[in-house]
Amino acid sequence: MAKKKNATKRIFVLLGVLVLLIVVVAITVKATGLVGGGEKATKVEMSEVELKTITQLVTASGNIQPEVEVRISPDVSGEIVALPVVEGVHVRRGQLLARIKPDFYQAQVDQAVASVLQSKANEAQRRADLMNSELEAARQKKLYDSGAISESTYQSATTRYQVLAASHEASEYSVQIAEARLKESREQLAKTTIYSPMDGTISILSVELGERVVGTSQMTGTEMMRVAKLDQMELIVDVNENDVVNVALGDTASVEVDAYPNRLFRGVVTEIANSARVVGRGSQEQITNFPVKIRILDPHNISFDLSGADDIISNSELPVSSTPVPNFRPGMSGTVDVFTHTVSEATAVLIQAVTVRDFSEFDKEEDEEESDSTAVAAPDEEDLRRIVFVIDENNRTRIVEVETGIADDTHYVIVSGISVGDKIVTGPYRAVSRTLKTDELVEERKDSRTDRSDSN
Repeated sequence: MAKKKNATKRIFVLLGVLVLLIVVVAITVKATGLVGGGEKATKVEMSEVELKTITQLVTASGNIQPEVEVRISPDVSGEIVALPVVEGVHVRRGQLLARIKPDFYQAQVDQAVASVLQSKANEAQRRADLMNSELEAARQKKLYDSGAISESTYQSATTRYQVLAASHEASEYSVQIAEARLKESREQLAKTTIYSPMDGTISILSVELGERVVGTSQMTGTEMMRVAKLDQMELIVDVNENDVVNVALGDTASVEVDAYPNRLFRGVVTEIANSARVVGRGSQEQITNFPVKIRILDPHNISFDLSGADDIISNSELPVSSTPVPNFRPGMSGTVDVFTHTVSEATAVLIQAVTVRDFSEFDKEEDEEESDSTAVAAPDEEDLRRIVFVIDENNRTRIVEVETGIADDTHYVIVSGISVGDKIVTGPYRAVSRTLKTDELVEERKDSRTDRSDSN
């Protein structure tokens, strides 16, 4: 019985020693990297540096408006007695737009005419009195020279002549004043009829026949209508202060109007504002934009003159035009891409491949590896630089500082640092911007869609 217990005990001891030996061997093998303990490669996205034509874009949104739009307001007040136009109709320069009731202004003209006639009659009377006084003064002078009258009588005749001369001069000025008032009254009367200042379209009609309007001579008057050249449209967009410095007069642009989502129109920058539009001034949400005008170059708003048509036709009789000419209306929304600068055959990389990292962190890691791990590292100042991760022939990363130029929606122009053909890390974003380090083993991450197709 004792021998059986001793044998069982030896078996357990041997099993324990064997298990311990297996554990020690496993730890040793893993530590040495012989089996399953090699450096694990980080899965990343890769691409090669290539030559590419890069065009820098400035994107902004705004609204369409006519390049030329004239606001029509009356110079005189009164009731509208004629309004032969409607909104949307095409008008010619000099065409009648509206007429204000002229009765009051005609009465003022009549009064001014009467005042002129009265002033001329007074002037004629003063001229006759002056001529009579002149003759009397000449006769009195002869009598005085012959000693027939006294000096006082002669001086009285001379003085009366001078008074009548001044009165005649004043009457002449009165005639000029009356004529000026007549001219003003006639101008006021003429302003009761309003004509179109240019060829265009009635884009806005704000009044109705019989409505009373206020003139603009002494105060802000009533805006009756607007005449615009709808075949010359532009897009006014707000460009951020950081982007407006890249925009120049004459830059070409691509315009997309919300009403025509599947079409692009050509444009050109015609005006850049010098003063900014500031929204939320003084707050954390303050936004500073500069208005920029983009002229639309493609044909649009081609109108057909149907003014000579006497018969009324139904909608079913109207032919459908085969030419897809867009019809832009003031106030429509749109987005513009301004092509500010282009570099041909440039060394280009994907935007996500370029990141900003603190070089002091990499220097600190190298120092910690070389020094005692218990040493406390002194805090360093940030050394932020723009870098990319280049992959060498051993699939290990290498940090390269780069200088970037312009960029489009997807690529940066690389001025210096890397060359065409270099393999770089382009993703994922977290790895490029935070976790990836220098001299780290990497492998290309396959697209999940490719994995699924391979398994099938």
